[in-house]
Amino acid sequence: MPEWRRLWGSYLDFYETSVSPDVYEMTFARLLHGGDPDMGCRLALIGGRPSGLAHFIFHRHCWKPEGVCYLQDLFVDPQARGRGLGQALIRAVYAVADSRDVPTVYWTTAADNAPARALYDRIGQLTPFIKYQRAPR
Repeated sequence: MPEWRRLWGSYLDFYETSVSPDVYEMTFARLLHGGDPDMGCRLALIGGRPSGLAHFIFHRHCWKPEGVCYLQDLFVDPQARGRGLGQALIRAVYAVADSRDVPTVYWTTAADNAPARALYDRIGQLTPFIKYQRAPR
């Protein structure tokens, strides 16, 4: 868990956010095999050390009876970038989705995240949708 937590913490830092220790514990428990069958995680290793992660969530969809897969978090250590780990992690998520007969995998990123978008433009398809969320109460 310490290496996973380090990677996820770095991802959250990149987006200038954080979660409580309870959320780390809950999320880790959900990602463990059997914790939540609709959530998963893949790690990319370099020399046996986790250097990247992908979190994904399967969910129902009104337009697609087979459901869809949301690639929620993708992060590669800055010193490990440029080695294809991000692409490998996305392809690993595609493989899990394919094994569940779920052809749709989607994700979001910040509009100004140019390095990530360069990868995403090669491996995915940009959609015309803009994300909204509930305003704070």
